[in-house]
Amino acid sequence: MGANNGKQSGSEGKGSSSISSDLSSSTDQTSTKAPKNAATSEDSDLSMRTLSTPSPALILQPRSSPGVLNGSSTSSSTFGTETIAMVHTPPTSLTHPQRSLRQPRDQQGAPIDILPDHAFLQIFTHLPTNQLCRCARVCRRWYNLAWDPHLWRTIRLTGDVLHVDRALRVLTRRLCQDTPNVCLTLETVVVSGCRRLTDRGLYTVAQCCPELRRLEVASCYNVSNEAVFEVVSRCPNLEHLDVSGCSKVTCISLTRDVSFKLSPLHGQQISIRYLDMTDCFALEDEGLHTIAAHCTQLTHLYLRRCVRLTDEGLRFLVIYCPSVRELSVSDCRFISDFGLREIAKLEGRLRYLSIAHCGRITDVGVRYIAKYCNRLRYLNARGCEGLTDHGVEHLAKNCLKLKSLDIGKCPLVSDAGLEQLALNSFNLKRLSLKSCESITGRGLQVVAANCFDLQLLNVQDCDVPLEALRFVKRHCKCCVIEHTNPAFF
Repeated sequence: MGANNGKQSGSEGKGSSSISSDLSSSTDQTSTKAPKNAATSEDSDLSMRTLSTPSPALILQPRSSPGVLNGSSTSSSTFGTETIAMVHTPPTSLTHPQRSLRQPRDQQGAPIDILPDHAFLQIFTHLPTNQLCRCARVCRRWYNLAWDPHLWRTIRLTGDVLHVDRALRVLTRRLCQDTPNVCLTLETVVVSGCRRLTDRGLYTVAQCCPELRRLEVASCYNVSNEAVFEVVSRCPNLEHLDVSGCSKVTCISLTRDVSFKLSPLHGQQISIRYLDMTDCFALEDEGLHTIAAHCTQLTHLYLRRCVRLTDEGLRFLVIYCPSVRELSVSDCRFISDFGLREIAKLEGRLRYLSIAHCGRITDVGVRYIAKYCNRLRYLNARGCEGLTDHGVEHLAKNCLKLKSLDIGKCPLVSDAGLEQLALNSFNLKRLSLKSCESITGRGLQVVAANCFDLQLLNVQDCDVPLEALRFVKRHCKCCVIEHTNPAFF
């Protein structure tokens, strides 16, 4: 991550004219309403052709954006819910600096102008990209500072109506101005919930940003395998990839050829360590096999609601990716105790495991985890109805470093299991017992009397008496209790 965690997009330029940009979302409350006679055009490229020396400014505004037709700028509008790029020439202070000399003395400067450049840069690092782009339109000095390369290590684009392919094209061209065709500063691209992002936008990123380290395209469901292949092939330093909600993504490898998917190109491996494929519904065991064979350095893998995965896919994962520390297979209904036996082969490296709502998991699978993954810190077993007090007892006696446990909606877990947990898991900080029908006040009192560091306790929809809740409050003074008892406050 670069110094600018909130930066988003910029603009491209040609010739010697100054370049400025302004990004604002379609829900921006500061955007002004257009007069009835505002001039519009159907495409920003048409606006660009109206300028002899184009100076693009990427503006994300609703349909009501005004167009200025005084010879200095033109703009395109949005039709329906579409947001497109708009082009402006530099502000007057950029193109005609001599005009400022004619202003009255009391209007020539402002107190902020006395700040040194490094102070401005420090301020700009905290601005979101749309505000940073607006700063670039104030004056020549601000323009030069706003386009400092250190401020453009991150691009963040959000919005359901954003024409994100065009935005990425304009941004990367502008950032490649000093190093033709290559942007060496951009390390992070975050595009969240942009349904209009397509493979074309990711092709642009792949071709222009070889130093990319982090890519997030969550809920961009028009992205497909082809674009992902292009990114991982051209960005060898990519370590963090989030394609959650991209239902068309079924595989990640260095080649499109199915016959070579399991043999990395020239022995080259993908350097991805963090991979989130939550809600990639089409992912199957074969795809996970290919991913594991290419991404052998994985440490964080999230496969929530990948409903087609089975125990066989987890076997491939453990074979190729022995360094996995965090794994989530929540809501993967075909995962069973055999899958947990494979996961247990990760042994002491595993720190985080989520098996929530995996209905085929019982005490047998949990015993494998408890026996071999004794350094486990977090376990989410909510909705695993086959889990009983015996499984909780094995966890308590073997995973002594357990800090967070969720066994909500496990109807077979009772006070006996809580007693074993309280007598062994002294490091426990978060415990969820939501909708555990067999839990009573006795079990809660034992937990409160032994787990002094408890910070969060969820007993919603549990039939526990008021006295037990008060007992927990007295003994765990820093504990936040989530409950549904209206008499306790």
